[in-house]
Amino acid sequence: MSITIKIGSNVLTQSGGTLDESRMNDLVREISLLHKKGEKIILVTSGAVAAGRSIASGYDMLDAVAQRQLLSSIGQVKLIDTYKKLFDIQGIKIGQILVTKQDFSSRQHYLNMKNCITTLWENNVIPVVNENDAVSITGLMFTDNDELSGLMASMMDCDKLFILSNIDGIYNGNPKDEGTFVIREILPKSNVSQYVQTTKSNFGRGGMLTKCRIARKTADSGIEVFIANGTKPEVITNLYNREKDFVCTHFAAGEHSPAVKKWIAYSDGFTKATVVINKGAQEALLNREKAASLLYPGVIRFEGEFKKDDLLLIKNEEGETIGVGKAGSDKDKILKSSPEKHSKPIIHYDYLYIYPQTIK
Repeated sequence: MSITIKIGSNVLTQSGGTLDESRMNDLVREISLLHKKGEKIILVTSGAVAAGRSIASGYDMLDAVAQRQLLSSIGQVKLIDTYKKLFDIQGIKIGQILVTKQDFSSRQHYLNMKNCITTLWENNVIPVVNENDAVSITGLMFTDNDELSGLMASMMDCDKLFILSNIDGIYNGNPKDEGTFVIREILPKSNVSQYVQTTKSNFGRGGMLTKCRIARKTADSGIEVFIANGTKPEVITNLYNREKDFVCTHFAAGEHSPAVKKWIAYSDGFTKATVVINKGAQEALLNREKAASLLYPGVIRFEGEFKKDDLLLIKNEEGETIGVGKAGSDKDKILKSSPEKHSKPIIHYDYLYIYPQTIK
């Protein structure tokens, strides 16, 4: 079994911003037990910026970007050093991987990253992954490490994704209100965004809305997802054993998606252009009973320039984004032919991802 485990900043840090090494030790011990069982683990960890706050000084005078660069650079050293010491106690080697969103912008970069993780697994090393905040450009950053963990789980075709935060799961309302409760099971294609609070954490960039969106996308690609409180004792063990009395939110896995579709699902930030389609094409693409490619007669217009294999955002006549896919031909080549004579799909079904909430 392969499992991606994401640990959020609020799980790893104390109220003052320093690393909670006691909590880290407990989590490392649990991860080590799974590793020694033969499970393949990817650890996606936040906490670099929070760790940097505990050892840096004078950063309050810097602008927001410079602050993040300073704190993440200093804090990442402390974070990975702490992990190394704790895993050394367990007799386990770890490998640090720092990534930016641009590392996943092309299929080749994506496969290079996949090969790296595979090599570490084959050599009995646990990959410890974090975003490289020191060099990430604000407009091209992951929403937070929830997005990164979903991408890693999908890329490596993991069986499960554990997202550990400082909240028990997805509530059916405001957790502070009387009578609200954690939604224990969320089935494929269901929409729970109406319940999710949009507040963000003290140290992280994202909130429960991000976690829900990433969990939904990952689960719909065929991976079980659990959102749980990482500050609780034996949280990883309870999730692994599916203890019935342990409170968390489980996103049931949907139909398994091919690897290339998983890459495309997380690549909407790298599209080169937009294709606007008519209602007939929209109905065909949203029909889950039949696999359909996007053909030229279904296109109203193209917005922007693109070449073959570039990623295209797909929008309907109302301007709503319904999916993303890989172009089958250059734009110039397509426009030189008539819709009736251009037999090659604009986007083939094998390279097409339709957002789950739009599928009928």
